[in-house]
Amino acid sequence: MADEPLILGIETSCDETGVGIVRGHTLLADALASSVAEHARFGGVVPEVASRAHLEAIVPTMDRALAEAGVTIADIDAFAVTSGPGLAGALLVGVAAAKGYALATEKPVYGVNHLAAHVAVDTLEHGPLPEPAIALLVSGGHSSLLLVDDLARGVTPLGATIDDAAGEAFDKVARLLGLPFPGGPYIDREAAAGDAGAIGFPRGLTAAKDLAAHRYDFSFSGLKTAVARWVEARQRAGEPVPVADVAASFQEAVCDVLTAKALAACQAHGVDTLVIGGGVAANSRLRALAEHRAAKLGIRVRVPRPKLCTDNGAMVAALGAHLAAAGVAPSRLDLPADSALPLTTVSV
Repeated sequence: MADEPLILGIETSCDETGVGIVRGHTLLADALASSVAEHARFGGVVPEVASRAHLEAIVPTMDRALAEAGVTIADIDAFAVTSGPGLAGALLVGVAAAKGYALATEKPVYGVNHLAAHVAVDTLEHGPLPEPAIALLVSGGHSSLLLVDDLARGVTPLGATIDDAAGEAFDKVARLLGLPFPGGPYIDREAAAGDAGAIGFPRGLTAAKDLAAHRYDFSFSGLKTAVARWVEARQRAGEPVPVADVAASFQEAVCDVLTAKALAACQAHGVDTLVIGGGVAANSRLRALAEHRAAKLGIRVRVPRPKLCTDNGAMVAALGAHLAAAGVAPSRLDLPADSALPLTTVSV
């Protein structure tokens, strides 16, 4: 609707410089500049490289988003920016930019939680989010289960990774298999030609003794080690490593645990909607397995299109729009960049 505010979102928490513009639940622009190629030779994200890339990309990305939406900076009603969690230096670039634009235009700014934004972005694809809902957020730095009662006011963490996050495990296993960084898309591609049942890799924190204390928590460090030992044993024996089978079996282990725990949380809390977000939500097997299992339980699965699963400015703008519509007060202009912003804090 034309009377809904025009919100511009800025995302710089890791290696993607994103600027998105939304009005209500309508996405008008989603401009992105990635520094992934600059990190690939290091096998992972280098914080200083990411910060410098954001500095170079923020103004051109802003200009592209405004042009795509057909608006000017003066047309923007409010700004939203990722305040955390993320890399401290990278966050500072986005927060400083948002403050500058807000001051220059005399418009409000919302400092928002990166993880809550991954939940909010689904509204651009599927409309208003039913509340309560369960959210499964899986990325390179996070594997979390959340109970979303009121996204504008706060979420309740149910579980999280206790070591390697799912995306981190994908990157490390990809490196073991000689696949490029970031590992997720390459493992997904290789797995399509492999046998998911070829190797019985472990499912972390699913044994009865673990569920008592870690019912909704995740652990992928042991799985990563199991893959490494299996590959090393083949190499010591002088046998070829069946990359497709290893990728498929590893991917199946990760997706099995993620979907089982997420749907168990839905059942335990009487929730009939599961939202999956974060970069790993682009994984084809995770999407297929979640939908297959959820259908048997009468649970609806909502997953944004792959481009909206990875870090982007649209998700930040979507959360800003949600906060504005709910009447949440904007942030102060001294809002911080908090690399350890807790999940319970949706806006700063």
